[in-house]
Amino acid sequence: MAKAQKAAQAASDKKAKEIVILKLRDLSVICDYFVICSGDSTTQVKAISENVGKVLKEKGSSPIGSEGESNAHWVLIDYGDVIVHVFEGETRRYYELEKLWLDAPRIDFTDEGKNPVGRKDKRTVSGRGHQ
Repeated sequence: MAKAQKAAQAASDKKAKEIVILKLRDLSVICDYFVICSGDSTTQVKAISENVGKVLKEKGSSPIGSEGESNAHWVLIDYGDVIVHVFEGETRRYYELEKLWLDAPRIDFTDEGKNPVGRKDKRTVSGRGHQ
């Protein structure tokens, strides 16, 4: 699971949206985990997928294969035990990959030092003392 978490964090570092980790280990022989995320544009999809590749390579993992880099509407990076799917938003809504794996448990992902939606929580309570 560490590799899936690292991939999710690398995606978040490039402002990926709707990051989901699905545990497929007991449901499929394809892989143990899917990491699914979205970018707002094909340029962002490329940046996210490139950063995932860079970070995982630094951690000693090289992909078995990848597809979709040329048009960047859906980039798939296969690490054997983890498959990373980086979608352009409209393409993700069209394919609804998560719906194909409704039985797969979702693994919580929280950005390091951020709240679960991937943004720093800037809410403050001002003008209130402790009671």
